Amino acid sequence: MRRAVCPGSFDPVTNGHVDVITRAAALYDELVVAVLVNPGKAGLFDVTERMALIGDAVSGLANVTVDSFDGLLVDWCRRNDVPVIVKGLRAVGDFEYELQMAQMNRELAEVETVFMPTAPQVGHLSSSLVKQIARFGGDVSSLVPPAVNDRLVRVAGGRP
Repeated sequence: MRRAVCPGSFDPVTNGHVDVITRAAALYDELVVAVLVNPGKAGLFDVTERMALIGDAVSGLANVTVDSFDGLLVDWCRRNDVPVIVKGLRAVGDFEYELQMAQMNRELAEVETVFMPTAPQVGHLSSSLVKQIARFGGDVSSLVPPAVNDRLVRVAGGRP
């Protein structure tokens, strides 16, 4: 069985994330979307809510599950027998950072990393930009799944 993990903070999950998750799910028998628990960073949504929003966004993908992790991702990979990390790339800057991480993960735990470029129509999306637009009342409904938009309208003050 081919298994992979798609990790991230997903605060919140965007249509760019969903693009990568959907395409990765087509390549693996099982894909786990793993939400990073970072106690040193306060997110807009707590981990439980991020997991629920991701679950809603990928509910049509039968081979995708959602989990969370803290600490080193490679430790989570070893515990869960997942040999591949899938990382979405938006731009060259993403690649430079993710390449170092991939090399370190390979050295630490022999976990491979597969890079997947986002589709051009969602390559500009980031959770940080989406949150900023929503905080200033901008319409993010075309940038995030419907459930995320609904929550952003209530939490960040965005418009439907």
